[in-house]
Amino acid sequence: MSASDATFPKLLRGLATKNPDQTALQEKRYGIWQPMTWSTYAARVQDFAHGLAALGVERGQIVAVLGDNRPEWLIAELAAQSIGAAVVGIYPTSIGEELLHILTLARVKVVVAEDQEQVDKLLKLRAEAAAAAVDPSAATSAPFADMPPLLVDTVVFYDPHGLEQYTDECLRDFTAVEALGREWGATHPGWLDEQVARGTSSDIAVICTTSGTTSRPKLAELSHDNLLAMADHLTAIDPIDSNDRYVSFLPFAWIGEQMLAVACGLSRGLTLSFPEDSATQKSDMREIGPDVMFSPPRIWEGMLSEVQVRIDEAGWLKRKVFGWGYDVGDKAAGRRVKGQGAGALGALHWLADQVALRPVRDQLGLARNQHAYTGGAPLGPDVFRFFHAIGVNLKQIYGQTEICGIAVVHRDDDIAFNTVGTPIAGTEIQIADNGEILLRSASVFKGYHRNPAATAEAVDPEGWLHTGDAGYLDDNGHLVVIDRQKDVLTTADGTRFSSAFIENKLKFSPYVEEAVTFAADNGMTAIITIDPMTTGSWAEHERLSYTTYTDLAAKAEVQDLVAEEIHRANEDLPESIRVQRFVLLHKQFDPDDDEITRTRKVRRNVIQDRYGLIIDALNRGDERIGITTTVTYQDGTKVDRTIDLRIFDLTTYRVPEGRGRRPVWSGRR
Repeated sequence: MSASDATFPKLLRGLATKNPDQTALQEKRYGIWQPMTWSTYAARVQDFAHGLAALGVERGQIVAVLGDNRPEWLIAELAAQSIGAAVVGIYPTSIGEELLHILTLARVKVVVAEDQEQVDKLLKLRAEAAAAAVDPSAATSAPFADMPPLLVDTVVFYDPHGLEQYTDECLRDFTAVEALGREWGATHPGWLDEQVARGTSSDIAVICTTSGTTSRPKLAELSHDNLLAMADHLTAIDPIDSNDRYVSFLPFAWIGEQMLAVACGLSRGLTLSFPEDSATQKSDMREIGPDVMFSPPRIWEGMLSEVQVRIDEAGWLKRKVFGWGYDVGDKAAGRRVKGQGAGALGALHWLADQVALRPVRDQLGLARNQHAYTGGAPLGPDVFRFFHAIGVNLKQIYGQTEICGIAVVHRDDDIAFNTVGTPIAGTEIQIADNGEILLRSASVFKGYHRNPAATAEAVDPEGWLHTGDAGYLDDNGHLVVIDRQKDVLTTADGTRFSSAFIENKLKFSPYVEEAVTFAADNGMTAIITIDPMTTGSWAEHERLSYTTYTDLAAKAEVQDLVAEEIHRANEDLPESIRVQRFVLLHKQFDPDDDEITRTRKVRRNVIQDRYGLIIDALNRGDERIGITTTVTYQDGTKVDRTIDLRIFDLTTYRVPEGRGRRPVWSGRR
């Protein structure tokens, strides 16, 4: 098979022929790993492909998949592609208008859904659509007012628990569709072989939603060739083979998971493992010990917080040993990322790794890891450096959904913690006169689904993808990403800076979950949400009692704790962009409230609109601000509550005398 002919279904068939008995996928059920060989994988894809054909799915149509990562997700994806259809992935947390937008824009008729929760969402939308069709006046309110008609007529579920008593005619069990496919295939011999052979690398493979930080997400069409070109270029830098393992726990709707688990997985024969559920994810990952890992910053920040909590709960001897080991690891990492050998540190670093650093990597499930990546949003340099100090070969990736998730990456011996690396093979980069980053490669997407105007704005006639990000190339050819162009600010002396840079500095604190900064008349202000796990652990250590998140955030001791963290962060920032005032928000940002995306990118415009009164009070320098919030209880009743928030002024704050800086690996002051 030539590269120009390659498709995911053809690659699957090749692996099933070459390595029929080798494990392709494994899923943990009831505490036991259940393997699936390449031959079984290919057979199930064939059955489901025939089943989709029996349900009326045709070449050029789009099948939606809604749910957590399971083998059935990939079986459905490969099956749809086998008959010339494409797949649009939907985040399992999507609800209401967001879900309806994707289904109607893509003209989806068949949805593969995970379980009762997802089925209930779809049945509710179908019922509302049917009611609006009977009585058009019912559609005058959101979400149906400005949407095309909902065409979903079949919902295939792959977890039947709780659905035994459902009688809706649109529902089909996944295994029943496979059985239907076997029957249909028996009466259509050779049909699927012809369909797979007809597939070309230019066919649309998947449709990924963009982050949608400012509006409804767009649907980016990615071809087999787009994704496989990216996989070839990435693995040329960091080789991956069939002996490597990857734990798939991030949504397949995200380009990052399609990039590593699907494109690299099928082109290199990677073994994919699916944790039992989110509660066992960490322990399952420790069991597998993946060779390759790719996660957005929130995962790496969460791992750092976990280490900080564990170290803080350890005895003084373990703390001392780890502190010593970390210092040695940090020095060794500083040499390694510059391509230098360990030198005189060699023996000492080996000892530090054995007694202090390797046990931490093992607890995180990273003991065997060879290639670790972060992308989707900037990772703070301090967090980046921490992982290198404990021996994790973490690299920053830069890209977008529109270029298959990756265009720029660090190399093993050329890592700078404040950059995102250099372009991968086949990728060209330009910095426009206005500072915008432009990219061009074979991985640039085919366009936005049913949105030619947006496509023309994103890709110019010469093939350059306009990223909307501002950045520059440093003296070593590394790309430095400042921020989204619209969010780049300028100080009084003309220095351009990024709100995201300041926010990452603040989020390096184990107690800060999210930070959103705003330019004020004098310096910066910030809305902060605390990390309930690490802050709660600190409160328990300090013997502070609390009930809810709101109660914890309102504690004066917690506000003082965060004030010291922000004060320390300010010391590393130019004076003109230091945070002068902040408020601890009474709630966490929630994707269901549109405050953050499903990949946890802050929707700054929503925050500015929703918390405008707080932002104005921060700018004025008020001491307190009262806001009214609606609380919904489990029984559905709603109550309006007025919450008094304290605005903390850092211009008069002083760290208690004699208190040194907190080490990066600890939450203790």
